[in-house]
Amino acid sequence: MVLIGHAGVKYGVPFPVLARSSFGVRGAVLPAVLRGLVAAGWFGLNTWLGGAAIHQMLQTLGILGGTGAVISWLGITSTQAACFLAFWAMQLGVLLRGMEGIRLLEKYSAPVLIALTAALLGWAVRTAGGFGPMLAAPSTLQPGTFWPVFVASLSPQIGYWATLTLNIPDFTRWARSQRTQVLGQAIGLPLFQAAFCFAGLAVTSATVLLYGSAISDPIALLSRVQGVWAIAAALLGLVLSTLTTNIAANVVAPANAFVALAPSRFTFAGGALLTSLLGLACKPWLLISSTSNYFNFLTGYSVVLGPIAGILTADYHVLRQRQLDLDALFSTDPSGPYFYASGWNPAALVALLAGALPTLPGLLHTLFGLAVPQALVALYAQAAWPAGFFVAGAVYLALMRRRYWLQPQEALVGVAA
Repeated sequence: MVLIGHAGVKYGVPFPVLARSSFGVRGAVLPAVLRGLVAAGWFGLNTWLGGAAIHQMLQTLGILGGTGAVISWLGITSTQAACFLAFWAMQLGVLLRGMEGIRLLEKYSAPVLIALTAALLGWAVRTAGGFGPMLAAPSTLQPGTFWPVFVASLSPQIGYWATLTLNIPDFTRWARSQRTQVLGQAIGLPLFQAAFCFAGLAVTSATVLLYGSAISDPIALLSRVQGVWAIAAALLGLVLSTLTTNIAANVVAPANAFVALAPSRFTFAGGALLTSLLGLACKPWLLISSTSNYFNFLTGYSVVLGPIAGILTADYHVLRQRQLDLDALFSTDPSGPYFYASGWNPAALVALLAGALPTLPGLLHTLFGLAVPQALVALYAQAAWPAGFFVAGAVYLALMRRRYWLQPQEALVGVAA
């Protein structure tokens, strides 16, 4: 994220524009759309979680007399659908204000979320009798099983960040300096993710002592909260955390992708509206219906997003040594350095395919039961993103340095022949 974010700070360009350097001024639409479709799915998934939080609160307060009848063609109840649409509309109000609305939401939500998380952790510590009983809970892993579980879980976690790894220039373009973006990501992200992770684990451990079983789902935990004010505070935390994550991580990229796809038809707000509609259409409650579905979703899109990240990094940092022709990125002149073959760079397309091929059999096995060697299944499950990243990056560099695809010869700005 730091490496790809560098271009955003230096040149002030979003992800779809940066991708023109490697994929071509027209070919950049491909990675932008691939990233945007994944984000639209994530938007729907988080919207479902936000609606579920509202639904649970209304049930806990006794406002809902029942769950409502199941809508057959949706597979959810009418009250669930109403809460889902309510949370969707709440997000739409922020999105229609553009990037300024998103900036204000993030600015004022962050301190509230930190305070509410600290309060939740304090409640867990106090009710459980201190950190000692909470942290003394024995591991549920059998001896010798940690590393297999860790490796199997690592790939989906990398996949979780694979999306923002690509479109991080959408945010770093607003950073004041490289130092700002490096500190914000290299320190801010790991530190706060570790802190929130610890809070989640500690609270889950406390629920074992309090309720006799582990409750890791915050929405399920909300159903155990007593008191109107406590429920309201818990709901505020869940709604704010879902809003801030969903809008920043899952709307900016596809909105910019739609703008890049048809600049004369889409504004940022229009792209955001289309993204939100796609999020409605994907039936996210089916995606999160099981852990296996969710992990398959995370790992599956790494098959294409890993290679794209490898191509972007190889092109910007290795091939061009962080030197771009800014004017040419916005030009469709056939003699321009990023026009390649009719606006598409065949080297990037070949590298994208080469990066996806090693893990594609494992994906097909997971989705359709295709019989493939176990080694390929393991490669997909444990290293989908890294495999695609390095293979695609290496193939891209090999093809570009042979200069088969360069039209004209001056395309390698700042790189010696």
